[in-house]
Amino acid sequence: MKNRNKVLSALLAGALVLSTAACGAQAPSDNQPADTQTSESAPADTAEATQEEPVAAGSDAPLVIAEDDFSEKFSEFFCASVPDQRVADMTAVSLLENDRAGELIYNGIEGETKSYNGTDYTYEGISDCVVTENADGTVDYDFKLREGVKFSDGEELTADDVIFSYYVFLDPSYDGSGSTYALPIKGLEAYRSGSDTLFNLLLKGGAENTDFTFFTEEQQKQFFEKDLPDAGAKFAQSIADYCTSKGYLAENEAVAKDSIANGMANWGFAKDNGDGTITTTATGTDFDVAGGKAPTAEDFFNEMLAAYDNDVATLSSTEKADNEVLDYLPDDYRVAISTGDSVDYVEGIQKVNDYEVKVTLTEVDATAIYQLAIMVQPMHYYGDASKYDYDAHKFGFEKGDLSSVRAKTTTPMGAGPYKFEKFENKIVYLTANENYWRGVPVTKNLQFKVTSNADKESGVVQGTIDISDPSASKSALEQIAGENSNGELSGDKLTTVLTDYRGYGYIGMNSQNVCVGGENGSEASKNLRKAIATVISVYRDVTIDSYYGEAASVINYPISNTSWAAPQASDPDYKVAFSVDVDGNDIYTAGMSEDEKYAAALQAALGYFEAAGYTVKDGKLTAAPSGAKMGYEIMIGGGGSGDHPSFGILTAASEALKTIGFDLTINDLSDTSIMWNALEAGTAELWCAAWQTTLDPDMFQIYHSEGGSAGHYRIYSDDLDKLVLEARTVTDQAVRKALYKEALDYVVDFACEIPVYQRQDCTIYSTERVNVDSITPDQTTYYTFMNEIHKIAMN
Repeated sequence: MKNRNKVLSALLAGALVLSTAACGAQAPSDNQPADTQTSESAPADTAEATQEEPVAAGSDAPLVIAEDDFSEKFSEFFCASVPDQRVADMTAVSLLENDRAGELIYNGIEGETKSYNGTDYTYEGISDCVVTENADGTVDYDFKLREGVKFSDGEELTADDVIFSYYVFLDPSYDGSGSTYALPIKGLEAYRSGSDTLFNLLLKGGAENTDFTFFTEEQQKQFFEKDLPDAGAKFAQSIADYCTSKGYLAENEAVAKDSIANGMANWGFAKDNGDGTITTTATGTDFDVAGGKAPTAEDFFNEMLAAYDNDVATLSSTEKADNEVLDYLPDDYRVAISTGDSVDYVEGIQKVNDYEVKVTLTEVDATAIYQLAIMVQPMHYYGDASKYDYDAHKFGFEKGDLSSVRAKTTTPMGAGPYKFEKFENKIVYLTANENYWRGVPVTKNLQFKVTSNADKESGVVQGTIDISDPSASKSALEQIAGENSNGELSGDKLTTVLTDYRGYGYIGMNSQNVCVGGENGSEASKNLRKAIATVISVYRDVTIDSYYGEAASVINYPISNTSWAAPQASDPDYKVAFSVDVDGNDIYTAGMSEDEKYAAALQAALGYFEAAGYTVKDGKLTAAPSGAKMGYEIMIGGGGSGDHPSFGILTAASEALKTIGFDLTINDLSDTSIMWNALEAGTAELWCAAWQTTLDPDMFQIYHSEGGSAGHYRIYSDDLDKLVLEARTVTDQAVRKALYKEALDYVVDFACEIPVYQRQDCTIYSTERVNVDSITPDQTTYYTFMNEIHKIAMN
């Protein structure tokens, strides 16, 4: 029931993209990163700018970068937002780097030279990696470290730091967003088995538990009678505070003014009755807010508990704004308790020597390298050197107790280009790492400053920010060009770099809700969805050009064009999405006008409707087949004002479909939580959103029946599942691309997703204050100025 303008992710577009094992990311609006979704509505301009004085010019001036709100979890292990991840990445180094095309650099010590846009670039890293597929089916990943790499405190980075970092991610009590523990590492299951956290054990037992094998009766009483209610109230308050900070206000003034009542209404746990009262959704409790009887944070949490049948774990992970319930409990609840047999080390992680670590997987997993290429953290800082003895199976902390690691969450340290100094007044301050292995950064001081989207362009012009990332809409780019005397995107005031966004906009359909006879995979059901998709698709080109101009292009497969797996227009079997009729003939011919295309699409839709079992008479639908309807609803997060890239597409398609007797009802939402709730509950019919995808095009999360977002489409196909899993067991990129193309064709034929657009990210620099000649050339979504932040100089 939450407002999912903030969603989980594993990767972020931009900087050090190999921090995949480290952190999930939550961020508002366009800044979503991985196999995660955003509604792509206009971002709210609610973040506060805290420093209005112009930044000084000169070689000692700080480089100030605009950023969204921080959650102050600047940890590669536990970061909770994209902005937090960027800060953490400035202080850390990854085992492997990647090039501008997103391909990994396996020979980082000597370096690899790759050509991009006709220019050769050499990429170096802190290690080499040799991958060996063995005859017994196991796979070895052998990492050899560059000698002499130092952390910012002068200590050398060695194999012990790599092993320590792995063991944090693999610990039974680890609850960050990294997923290294999900890999088939040899011996990992035996290491993680036989233990659980006190938090999980108490929840499993429940308040009425009488078995005190793993905890005491006093602990149980303390948890359910005091600690959990207190943490739950803080959890509920954090949601209410988030709604207030983002400007999500209830319609009635009295309700809007009360933090908890407003939070309950916005988060979907209460209805604003419009008269100063609210009625909760799970228990039907009435609160007369205007009359002075507002709900408390405890009431809010209890309402959430009722909605989730007291399933605290699911409630916490699903409804969190920033932190989960566990984050408000004492650290003791995070400690893992032995519940059975386990071993004290992971057989598949071996220290070969001081500069070499080998990881062995029991089977081929093409996605594994992205999880193994961790951001290496210093054992002596995050752990306890006295508790590290590799031969004695001691790895820098007590197994099951990551308290020493958590204690450093707000103060990161590593071997990256910058050292963390402080977070103050919504500004993160960093200074150059004099021990950085690539050389001391040219600019000594770096700042990440919380900035509203409305100020991301004006702040650079006015001198309070040096680099920012405003939304790349057509009007925004026109405004940027207008600041320069030459009328171009790059000139005397601003220098602009556009890169493809690592994701894409789409229109989705729940195949079980938009089907015939309850059979979502039948030809009739696919024909119904193709009828709708054909009409929607024909309006993509004109509308996207109108909204984005040159900052976006229409795509025809449900995958970001930035991925190496994306089909290209030059491929012999490339096809424009939904461009053939029910008999397989091309709908459009060369030289057709836009109006002729619209008419042809509508005629083709009639053919699909008829094939789906609809009764068609005189060019109009007169009756729907069993299980289908004469119209469906589509949800779009346009703020109630149509401010969304796909709104014009839907408007035109709705009007066209109405002429043949079919209703496509547009529900333009000011509160997108309604849409996310419907997607999670499986009640949505059609919706508009955007995916942000990972460096690797693994489709498990989105399309596999057991993937986290598969329920949105409800495909649940054994054939598709097999394709997705097979692509994971192949390391040959050409073979994987062919398998993914087959999977993409399957999704398009199933007609549950309409690819719409690939937009661009925009980064602007102050030409007056930043030495633009020092900015990274040929930037891409996988390789931005952040990858070479140490080279940027101030004027």
